[in-house]
Amino acid sequence: MTISKMLLGAASLAMVAGLAQAESHMADTSGKRIALSNNYAGNSWRQAMLQTFEEIGAQAVADGKVAAADAYTTSENQATEQAAQIQNMILQGYDAIVLNAASPTALNGAVKEACDAGLVVVSFDGIVTEPCAWRIAVDFAAMGKEEVEYLATRLPDGGNLLEIRGLAGVFVDDEISKGIHEGVAEHDQFEIVGSVHGDWAQDVAQKAVAGILPSLPDIVGVVTQGGDGYGAAQAFKAAGRDTPLIVLGNRQDELTWWAEQRDANGYETLSLSIAPGVASLAFWVSQQILAGAEVPKDLTVPFLKITQDTLDDALATTPEGSVANVTYTLEDAQKVIADAG
Repeated sequence: MTISKMLLGAASLAMVAGLAQAESHMADTSGKRIALSNNYAGNSWRQAMLQTFEEIGAQAVADGKVAAADAYTTSENQATEQAAQIQNMILQGYDAIVLNAASPTALNGAVKEACDAGLVVVSFDGIVTEPCAWRIAVDFAAMGKEEVEYLATRLPDGGNLLEIRGLAGVFVDDEISKGIHEGVAEHDQFEIVGSVHGDWAQDVAQKAVAGILPSLPDIVGVVTQGGDGYGAAQAFKAAGRDTPLIVLGNRQDELTWWAEQRDANGYETLSLSIAPGVASLAFWVSQQILAGAEVPKDLTVPFLKITQDTLDDALATTPEGSVANVTYTLEDAQKVIADAG
């Protein structure tokens, strides 16, 4: 064995020993209770998010990692209702709240109350700006901008675009739209000639696109936020118009439609979205904070991208009616935290 290999082996052993020592100094969280506060469940992404949280939480309880992992969703997408929900969680004695927020700012008062009461608050997807909370997000603006950059590679001559936005007033919707418009500013061969809100739901998007199409000129591309691509395609078909290049959002029905169009006529596009499994990452991050880990207030995770080359694999692993997903483990969360530090 060479000296370099011996040193490498010694370094690896030291790293393992260091991690074991750090783990031994972590507080026991077996008695801690974590709650998910969710503002909306009206689309397949949110359903997959809730399912992921419930599955990872149930296993964590069974393994003795925490005492409870309960999920709550408000009946309406209203910040006032979610603020009351958070206040109830404080009264119920939860130790941490994992939060998908209706607004980045309107919940700050309730979040501050939770922090002041000693609770850990980890927001994800729909994040909050209250400084005491942690935030886990993808760079949604970069995601929107990448859509336009992709269209520029496929449609160098440009043309008219239709923008389908998400849920009005939510941080994610504003950020993705901002990125899309930044992309159009840099690729001025494109022009956004129409914009509708699809609420990240196929049926809502289909109806909204059908309503605006008669007033629009020829459309070469559709920029979306996820959960709306298939609905848009159906609206164009019903109107008897050519199918434009639609950027998709990882939903199973979108991916199935894409594969059918690819096989029929060589249709090619891009699909990207935040994985619903980010809820599992938020859960484990909150557990690690409760255990005493030093965690930066802002954590960034990559969005999940599906290309022509990875379409079949993604479709094979995405349940009917659901969304392409990644579930994070405790070890994954520890790596995300370490990489951010």
